[in-house]
Amino acid sequence: MSTSNKFLYIIALVVLFSAGLLLAKYTPWTQQSAVNKGYTNLGGDFVLESLEGQVKLEDYRGKLVLMYFGFTSCPDVCPTALSFIAASMRALPKDLEAQIQPLFISVDPKRDTLDNLAKYSAYFHPRMLGITGSTEQIDQVVKSYGSYYTFIPLEGSALGYTVDHTSRIYLIGQEGQLISAIAHGTPVDEIIALLKSHL
Repeated sequence: MSTSNKFLYIIALVVLFSAGLLLAKYTPWTQQSAVNKGYTNLGGDFVLESLEGQVKLEDYRGKLVLMYFGFTSCPDVCPTALSFIAASMRALPKDLEAQIQPLFISVDPKRDTLDNLAKYSAYFHPRMLGITGSTEQIDQVVKSYGSYYTFIPLEGSALGYTVDHTSRIYLIGQEGQLISAIAHGTPVDEIIALLKSHL
């Protein structure tokens, strides 16, 4: 390859790279994440129950929602995830924190009464809302968000069973769209940065 051809080749690479950066910059982050992470067919509205009454996702239009599926008898991953949600919110200025609604959906309505859910959720954050519903309602929401849970018998245990479940924090946008499924153990600083980018 001649010197002039090498020069043209390098110029072409620089132009292509610059075009890629511009495309990334001017494509909204939510659209990029939906394409890259396959969230376009996941999410959606739902109706469940809290101690305070019926809860609809659409009630929180205009706010970001941080949502987590779990159960109050969960020994480790649920408390960790809910603590990360609370810590992320508390690290924000009060005006931004007020624009986020945390939801804890119990997939174990047999044991998690609405009263227990309310107390458990408030332990992590005063505005965290514990909600649940019938098995059919829960299954529909779990399926809509690409999540998973199953009951596992515990022989010789007073609990009788535990629940194996997906441990992700779902970030739902101000228009009700699923923005991201945040992996378990994602550092609080990264969650905060993600929240700020959508507030």
